[in-house]
Amino acid sequence: MSIDPRIVNHRRRVSRVMMTLCVTAALSALAILTSILIELLARGVGALSWAVFTQPTPPPGGHGGLSNAILGTVMMSGVAILFAAPIGVLTGTWLAEYSRTSRTAELVRFLNDTLLSAPSITIGLYVYAIVVLPTGHFSGWAGAISLALIAIPVIVRTTEDMLSLFPDHIREAAIALGMPVWRMIVRVSWRACAKGIVTGILLAVARISGETAPLLFTALNNQFTQLNMSGPMPSLPVSIFQFAMSPYRDWQELAWAGALIVSASVLLLNVAARVMAARGDR
Repeated sequence: MSIDPRIVNHRRRVSRVMMTLCVTAALSALAILTSILIELLARGVGALSWAVFTQPTPPPGGHGGLSNAILGTVMMSGVAILFAAPIGVLTGTWLAEYSRTSRTAELVRFLNDTLLSAPSITIGLYVYAIVVLPTGHFSGWAGAISLALIAIPVIVRTTEDMLSLFPDHIREAAIALGMPVWRMIVRVSWRACAKGIVTGILLAVARISGETAPLLFTALNNQFTQLNMSGPMPSLPVSIFQFAMSPYRDWQELAWAGALIVSASVLLLNVAARVMAARGDR
């Protein structure tokens, strides 16, 4: 049975049109991203100096850096991941290993996907209501909790996806040898999927390292080096937000330097995650 040449030509024309639209969209997105990166490099590299990493944020008209903001971001992000990683990995493991098709698992997946797509400012407002208002003050702990709530659904999703890709016949072989299910998960499933799980944790770190809105409601900010997380905590994203909107040129330059630091950190984390994922696939 032959195909009508008119149908073939029509399909080819439609295919060319769709291909043209896809390529145009991809090039447009690439052009926008390239322009952002060029502007960020042009302004950020010139503002970088040793003082940016060694001195705290200055008062208006003064000289300083972003060391306290960088330290605060590292502390709150680190505490957030310490909270989020065990919860996310164990929840993803339960979804993939113990309860794949149950109604409870479907509900948990639905709630996790909802939290994954929830605006970060909503999470910040929630933590403000349940932590900041009862305690009566802003704190680094509240900021870490808000960041942990953002990181948990990322880790849950990646952990479940990695474990779901693990072949069932290997699980069955381990159990047939007499392993309890929990030991099979720890010694076989987790060990085989370790790189994928760590990749998900790195992606979560990259996700929370540039968050500003939740920290405005929870950690607020200050211009001093703060090691006690029970009080207002400086952070790099909030400092960038405040300095970029200020009328002082020195602060604006620090905002560009901070933006470059955050972007470079997120880029490195994403590259590391992709490298680990590629090694895991091999």
